[in-house]
Amino acid sequence: MPQPSPATAEPAHDILRGRAHPLDVFFAPKTVAVIGASDKPASVGRTVIWNLLSNPFGGTVFPVNPARDAVLGIKAYPNIAATPARVDLAVIATPAATVPGVIAECVEAGVKGVIIISAGFKETGPKGAELEAQIVAHARRGRMRVIGPNCVGLMSPLTGINATFLGAMARPGDVAFVSQSGALCAAILDWSLREFVGFSSFISIGSMADVDWGDLIDYLGDDPRTRSIILYVESIGDPRSFLSAARQVALTKPIIVIKAGRSPAAARAAASHTGALTGSDEVLDAAFRRVGVLRVDSIADLFFMAEVLAKQPRPRGPRLAIVTNAGGPGVLATDALAALGGEPAPLTPATLKALDAILPPHWSHGNPVDTLGDASPALYAKAVQITAQDENTDGLVVLLAAQGLADPAETAEALKTQAHLPGKPILACFMGGAQVAPAESILNRSGIPTFPYPDAAVRMFHYMWRYTYNLRGIYETPQWVADSGGAASGVRTAIEAARAAGRTILTEFESKQILRAYGIPVVETRLALSEDDAAREANALGYPVALKLHSGTITHKTDVGGVQLYLTDEAAVRRAYAAIAASVRERAGCGAPVPGALNETGCSGGVLTADPFLGVTVQPMVRLDGYEVILGSTLDPQFGPVLLFGAGGQLVEIFHDRALALPPLNTTLARRMMEQTRIFKALEGARGRRAVDMGALEQLLVRFSRLVMEQRAIREIDVNPLLVSADGILALDARILLNDASIPEEQLPPPAIRPYPSRYVAPATLKDGSTVTIRPIRPEDETLMVKFHQALSERSVYMRYFHTLSLDRRVAHERLTRICFVDYDREMVLVAERPVPGGESQIVGVGRASRLPGKDEAETAILVRDSCQRLGLGTELLRRVIAFARDEKIRVLGADTLAENVEMQQICRKLGFEIHRHADDPSLVRAVLQLGDAP
Repeated sequence: MPQPSPATAEPAHDILRGRAHPLDVFFAPKTVAVIGASDKPASVGRTVIWNLLSNPFGGTVFPVNPARDAVLGIKAYPNIAATPARVDLAVIATPAATVPGVIAECVEAGVKGVIIISAGFKETGPKGAELEAQIVAHARRGRMRVIGPNCVGLMSPLTGINATFLGAMARPGDVAFVSQSGALCAAILDWSLREFVGFSSFISIGSMADVDWGDLIDYLGDDPRTRSIILYVESIGDPRSFLSAARQVALTKPIIVIKAGRSPAAARAAASHTGALTGSDEVLDAAFRRVGVLRVDSIADLFFMAEVLAKQPRPRGPRLAIVTNAGGPGVLATDALAALGGEPAPLTPATLKALDAILPPHWSHGNPVDTLGDASPALYAKAVQITAQDENTDGLVVLLAAQGLADPAETAEALKTQAHLPGKPILACFMGGAQVAPAESILNRSGIPTFPYPDAAVRMFHYMWRYTYNLRGIYETPQWVADSGGAASGVRTAIEAARAAGRTILTEFESKQILRAYGIPVVETRLALSEDDAAREANALGYPVALKLHSGTITHKTDVGGVQLYLTDEAAVRRAYAAIAASVRERAGCGAPVPGALNETGCSGGVLTADPFLGVTVQPMVRLDGYEVILGSTLDPQFGPVLLFGAGGQLVEIFHDRALALPPLNTTLARRMMEQTRIFKALEGARGRRAVDMGALEQLLVRFSRLVMEQRAIREIDVNPLLVSADGILALDARILLNDASIPEEQLPPPAIRPYPSRYVAPATLKDGSTVTIRPIRPEDETLMVKFHQALSERSVYMRYFHTLSLDRRVAHERLTRICFVDYDREMVLVAERPVPGGESQIVGVGRASRLPGKDEAETAILVRDSCQRLGLGTELLRRVIAFARDEKIRVLGADTLAENVEMQQICRKLGFEIHRHADDPSLVRAVLQLGDAP
């Protein structure tokens, strides 16, 4: 029998649910203190305590007010220390200046959570910000969580707690609502009571001094009573926290967001096209797409989508079929679909034939399927059934106008059999006011959402498809792209040399050298500092050639006459050199304001203080029959590095055909980024042109994103134009701008998504002398993980998972994506990889550490391939996991294992874990390693 694997139970999302969460105290406290409780009519202190008392939650309420003996007939206490029982949750409604002291008292009293309703903090200026900083410092000292300040409070209708100063209690339901706007909370509450909409949680998050979007998304994602999460967002706060939590939750629960402030900020001058083209709202859209968050444009759409995603399956594709009994609504729905960039489903000949057999001769004979106004309910429902069975349809919108023989209620009854189509949503719009109200009720009860207008129903389908599309992009297995072979250190040296010289702009020649180092093909570019140099280089390259300005200060060469093309002989080259020199010095001589120049601070619109003409570069004229695209990056103040791809050339800012994405990219994300642009269709092949090698272009975008992530000193990059064709890809021009050397890297906006942690890649030698590489897992490892699981014995599987787990389940794509697509901010999966002679490498061991939500603790697990057990690999993997945990400031590392798994227990003891039996399960052993307090 094989030796048991050093394994523990599944530590990640599989078992972390069910553990106590630090935010539980806000939703199910046993004792609540209202600090600032009052009898004063219409005061916040009175309303909060009244709401707590009038909505029983199974706990005790303590009024705290040093000026009163009783509040609402209940004994009051002078401070929280005087309450007769330990307080779980405190609600503070006192003046801002008093709050830091109150928080300190709560910490001393052992309070676990605080809601600060009081306003007057960072929203008021520096003094308020200092008060808020004091609050955070006290709370962290006591490991106490804080919601607010400047919030309305929260409700948990399912547990009965109402710790708000709103006028009523929300109805119970399965939708969680979180808002930064207190006024909007009040409006949504009033609306929900009228419309009978219920909530699992109703939360005003306020200024997010402590508890932020990420905390609440994590918590609500693990709440079995919440089916969807809807957010009203005014500011993101910590983008990495938000995106990390959203990516984890979005695959299992829809997160639907409305973000205020779509209008662009005041236009800023930019030294590169990329800087001018990226706007903060577009960056936010890119961030939401990256993690599977669905953004909608109206409050109504928030709740429409929550209902739709709860009742109907997500579509598998974008093709929508429309069935109607009236031409006008069908046309309106089709127009709405076209305006959204949607795709009408092309009905198959078989479907058309089947419809011909039942519909009048004058039906529409296409999509929309117009059954005509005299269609009976049975005929209409049959047309819907036939259309739904078409393999080309991904979803249906059914429209009914109360006219002719149409009986809305009878039609709704007939449609109930179509309410749950496999993998195809069906949405309805019955028009006719009170006449169709009974029909709408029938449809809604059967699970078919109804909408007041055709365009609203179409818009909801479009949102559903967008949501599906974004989720697929997160967990679609990409192709591996080889790294740049150590280019990073050489490029970093060149950049630092330029910064040390006080430069914030690299020349075109230098920029292309950096691109080449990262495997991005560039046109041959030779430097010429004199007219004779230019003639000599042109003769060596062969004609025709192009001459371009070589300058350390000017970024847009065409603006100052710095480009001469199609030069066919030496004489033309000499004339062009002189023309460029004269034009540049005339238009951009020393002291001249130049829109395309950089000033001493690296900003555009500078006044030149040095000779802008340093010479030219000589380049061959490229004759590829292709398309000009732009590839760029910029540094967003909130989200850090942002990538841009789109239609390029001189008119790039006129066409505005671009897409943004957050790095790092893989090949799947690169393709998704390109698919957002209109030029993508042309790249796939148009008007007889051959398609571009999309695989090569995807890989180029991946290498470009690595450049952006690894070279933090870079502020902006423009590769424009990047010429792409069926014959190849070539960067014709490039410019790179640097951050000023006086700005430390730690002060730059960090990447919103943590990059691949290459610092944890290192070899290890096993007891038999063989060598493995231990490294963090990658999304591209899914195939290797399948083979890893295929090689495991049943004994090893049992020891790892505490029960038998079939191979099909272990290698299911949905499961492996959760393991391979790691968010390194919340967990680490290390794999041990060894080469195989004459073939691809093998994964022979896996170690992981998964952070517990809301805590500085983590669970760990180790699993080793049978043929590599008892060689020290399990010990080495756990040692590397411990090193990662220390780096991440994790205080406690724990593991559960079967009592019979003595090998894992020996490894844990060897590395300092304390071992003890589980109190409530004698078949399990608990191993705990104390790593010390996190600073």
